[in-house]
Amino acid sequence: MTKDQKVVAIQEIKDLLEGAKVVYVADLEGLNAAKSSDFRRQAFKNNIKVKVVKNTLLQKAMEQIDGVDFSEMFDTFKGNSAVMIAETANAPAKLIKDFRKKEEKPALKSAFVQETFYVGDNNLETLANIKSREEMIGEIIGLLQSPIQRVVSALQNKPETVEAKAEEAAPAVEEAPATETPETPAVEGETPAAE
Repeated sequence: MTKDQKVVAIQEIKDLLEGAKVVYVADLEGLNAAKSSDFRRQAFKNNIKVKVVKNTLLQKAMEQIDGVDFSEMFDTFKGNSAVMIAETANAPAKLIKDFRKKEEKPALKSAFVQETFYVGDNNLETLANIKSREEMIGEIIGLLQSPIQRVVSALQNKPETVEAKAEEAAPAVEEAPATETPETPAVEGETPAAE
């Protein structure tokens, strides 16, 4: 690779990493072409960008990124490396975990997620269990809505229960047909009682 090609490759990696909040570095070594293609296809479906890179170029690109010190990850850059970039924090970990149900690889080398570094494959389970931003927002909204829903539900059910109790308390009274009462003739000399 010429010096110009290296500069271009470093810039491509840097562009990929720029502004990324979720960066995984995985070892895909040992996957044949068909399995590697399948892994990439599944990554694409999950909105995960995958790029196989040279370790030295990846390190140089990371050193040029402003605002994040990726140096904790550099020791893991040995052998075959693939960079995985995603929007959802746990998506790459879940993909690796699912893929490993059938295969031995890919293996997690390191990850930068939610401003925290994870080094080593032993962190895969932890990363897979991280809640995504959308899941956390959903839970917060659910928690906020819960008391409101209870109040609304109570208000909606209260009139029904009051009416039901009122109906149970008052026995049904059948209306009797009105009967005519004969008028008694007033007797002369009697004055009607004052009401």
